[in-house]
Amino acid sequence: MKRLLILLNLFLSFGVQSQQLIPLDERPYLDSLQNIVRSNGTTTSKANAAFLLSNYYRNIDSVSSKKYLESGKIFIKSDVFLSAKYNFYEAQYYLDRNKAKAAVLYQKAINTLSKIKNEESDLLQASAWYSYGVTQKDKEGYPFLVKTILEKSIPLAKKYENSRNLGFLYTQFAVILTYNAELKKSEAYNAKALQILEKYYPNSSELFFTYLNYSNNFCYQAKGDEAKKFLDKAEALISPYPDASVNAFYYYAKTLYCITRQKNPEALPVIEKGLSYAKRFNQNLLAQMFYFNKYDILRKLKKYNEAKGTLEDILTEKSLVLDLNNRKTIYKQLSSLNEEMGNTKEALAWEQKYSKLNDSLNTENVKLEINKIESKFNAAEKERKIATLNAEKNQKELEVNKKNSYLWGLSLILLLVVSLLIFLYIIFRKNKKISEQKINDIKQKEELSLTKAILEGEERERERIARDLHDGLGGMLAGVKINFSTWSASHLDPQKDQEFYKILGQLDNSVGELRHVARNLMPESLLNFGLETALNDLCEFYNRKDIEIDFQAINIEKNLPLNIQLNIYRIAQELLANAIKHSEATNILLQCSQSEKDFLITIEDNGKGFESSKEPKNKSMGLRNLKNRVDYLKGNMEISSDSQGTTINIELNINGE
Repeated sequence: MKRLLILLNLFLSFGVQSQQLIPLDERPYLDSLQNIVRSNGTTTSKANAAFLLSNYYRNIDSVSSKKYLESGKIFIKSDVFLSAKYNFYEAQYYLDRNKAKAAVLYQKAINTLSKIKNEESDLLQASAWYSYGVTQKDKEGYPFLVKTILEKSIPLAKKYENSRNLGFLYTQFAVILTYNAELKKSEAYNAKALQILEKYYPNSSELFFTYLNYSNNFCYQAKGDEAKKFLDKAEALISPYPDASVNAFYYYAKTLYCITRQKNPEALPVIEKGLSYAKRFNQNLLAQMFYFNKYDILRKLKKYNEAKGTLEDILTEKSLVLDLNNRKTIYKQLSSLNEEMGNTKEALAWEQKYSKLNDSLNTENVKLEINKIESKFNAAEKERKIATLNAEKNQKELEVNKKNSYLWGLSLILLLVVSLLIFLYIIFRKNKKISEQKINDIKQKEELSLTKAILEGEERERERIARDLHDGLGGMLAGVKINFSTWSASHLDPQKDQEFYKILGQLDNSVGELRHVARNLMPESLLNFGLETALNDLCEFYNRKDIEIDFQAINIEKNLPLNIQLNIYRIAQELLANAIKHSEATNILLQCSQSEKDFLITIEDNGKGFESSKEPKNKSMGLRNLKNRVDYLKGNMEISSDSQGTTINIELNINGE
């Protein structure tokens, strides 16, 4: 459990401290910035104030954050430094929304700042490098983040020995060491941070978080007395400011202290206090971590049903389980908890999920060893292995094409069956002279039955192909990539063997493309986490730098039958694909809501539209499939389109199968 809490604490640190910290006394700070924005001061001061306000509101009120960011942009004009700042704060805005876009903006800011030689530019550049490393953590791993901090951020900040930025970076590096169980080394870097911050910035947010990190470190070492000293120092800093957003982090550290002291009943009200702050300031990830600690305490108190419900809610909300290591840990906890409760069947199911995820991850702990890559890779052996890998890839592609051909053949056969049944139905109608209404009813039932057969056949085949791709070829390629990465870490020099890393990147792109195909065939998040999570993942997947997709979910129930969820997911997938492919839109809104048995889907875009009158005569295969699924759920579809964009409203009956 100690290792688990360390892992969760790291995500807490990145969730908050990947931004520039604001003063503990927030209200005067905000009032001062807002007064500057409204004043007749210089354009530079107004732009800086607007950017800082955007950064403050970015996780609390996204609309206000965007508004201040754009208002600051107006003052840039030809000022190169302000332009670089705008890129930095725009990256801050997108950091938790679109890491790829944020990474591009950080690099753009760094390129401009590197040409400006002054203290403010160097320190902002150090922050940009650190945040860029955070955006690449999930993709490149912790070694890349460590390398970025040690080789980019700290050297820039160290030009100014007593800067708060340097103290901040020492604290963050200490957090990473704590995560890797290097607790003594972490303690040393926290001490470096304190030497600067206690002397020169005694009331700063940076010092507050250093105290908390120090306290957490001692908690993991089971040194409760030492942890209490630094927790009390943090409390002394924050107690004058009961309305500050960082109070939630104090209560989180206090929760860890209570757990370390085995004061579990006392920890529960502390958790509730922290949750009140986390919810008030939209600190969703932190709130989930409070819930996880609540689960741990409830389990120790043998309140198993409450503990289980808390853990399942964490999976459903998903903020904490975006990281696969977190998800794997929670699967393991659910398995052991159900086993303790006597639910052996459910315990086995969670254990299987844990094992499957565990096999797909690189289980070696990342060790912080810098500048030890010395050996060279044999070029001939590299080319031979890559050629073998390409041959296996081509063979798998042939198998996939063969399976796709089989699927099309099956669809054609089913269409022929539909045609034959329709023909027989017409003969029957002439011979028996059944009433028109009854004929229509029978025809609808037959068509719905056949549509159900087609859709279920397609989904079964999609699931089988997706499983073969993901578990077969996907596992093989991922395994090869992991082996290459592990081997190269101890045998290659990134500067001398760039060609290998370029090829390794191509392999990584191939694995990503394969997973993209498998995800389109059968969305795994739908099976694991439900319809709302799957739709949200679908929108995030389609997001591009030139298209912004906004997804809104209202009252979607979690207990919908799986086949109903799957059909709704396919309808939304087809709508998004058509909008992205044909509309030339820059903004797309997808809204899904449920009211008892009615399920409503609305999609709006600001694209070029089309002539609605021509739509029935020129229906694409996508629209036909869409109508089949709507009819299958006894639904209605309305399309409104003009030169200003397109709106499609679909009303479904979830009992209409």
